Amino acid sequence: MKKALPIIRWIVGLLFIFSGLIKANDPLGLSYKMQEFFNAWGISSVNFLALGLSIFMNTLEIVLGVAMIVGIRMKFFTRIIFLLTLFFAFLTGYAWLSGKFRTCGCFGDCLPLSPFDSFLKDLVLLVLISIILKNHKKVIPHFKQSALSLVVLLLSIFVAVGLQAYTLEHLPVLDCLAYKQGNHLLEEMKIPKGAISDSFAITFKYEKAGKTVAFDANHFPADFDSSYTYVDRYEKLVRKGNATPAITDFSLQTLSGNDSTQAILQQPNMYILVLVQSFEKWKVQKEDFYKMLGYATAKGLKVFVASPQIGDAVKLFPQNITLLRLDAVVEKTAARANPTYFLMKGDQILEKKSYADIQSFMSEIQ
Repeated sequence: MKKALPIIRWIVGLLFIFSGLIKANDPLGLSYKMQEFFNAWGISSVNFLALGLSIFMNTLEIVLGVAMIVGIRMKFFTRIIFLLTLFFAFLTGYAWLSGKFRTCGCFGDCLPLSPFDSFLKDLVLLVLISIILKNHKKVIPHFKQSALSLVVLLLSIFVAVGLQAYTLEHLPVLDCLAYKQGNHLLEEMKIPKGAISDSFAITFKYEKAGKTVAFDANHFPADFDSSYTYVDRYEKLVRKGNATPAITDFSLQTLSGNDSTQAILQQPNMYILVLVQSFEKWKVQKEDFYKMLGYATAKGLKVFVASPQIGDAVKLFPQNITLLRLDAVVEKTAARANPTYFLMKGDQILEKKSYADIQSFMSEIQ
């Protein structure tokens, strides 16, 4: 155990650091996953807490992972990490048994795991952490001076909070979503090649002589005839497939409700697509927008503005701006910053920038 204990600590520590960092890369993504759980539990009234909880949880995971590796206050930190993993196991177990979630969000959108896989991961972690907790007195701190360990923990907090502050202002450092730079949106809307469709077993229910009989298509009764009266049929999923496009509901609609998605994404020339979730800070942001608009107009580029709050957009933008309606959920997925600027050519995303990087975005316009 003396040799195995440091290895177990490093495994647990690195896993928590990785998990915290990959989600700190996109704290909004975790907050949206939290809101899914809140909605499933009927407590959507606390959705406003999701982002703060996301930042706190990501920071906590990173700090706990660092604490495992440096070996500081092992009894205290191991108890916390055990309770946290127990809580994660409850969440992933619920997600698996309820069938309400496709992924659990444990490693963000960059490494999506099924709820069942995540639940197994948490069970293994609980075993490993239990070993550390049982042998916490045998752990030798990495630094002889406890002050150095404390400095490392404080640095980990600074890095975790700083990374999340940066990604919230700008965009995720690592974009793992289907709307990332370089992707072709129309291709992302197609079912992947070699994808497997869902497989269902169909069961028929008939009534004969006052009794209900159930059977599938391969096991019809030998005496099946007109004496059987059809009652119902139902399908049961026996194998989950993966025949789902990365993008399923991206639709750009005009003010009159016409779907203009194909027409816009099949343009041969470059253009700019601005996604705006809300206009709460538009008084501050509009100056940069109109600078970009003037620059784009001088370069002969069309500018489209898409927002779920199309009513507000009509009041704020002049008539020469093409306004489009986009679903709010799609908007949040495609644009983590509000607003987000896309330089497009056809359906390809040539560049993608936050409002905070508008100067950099304009420099990309040729």
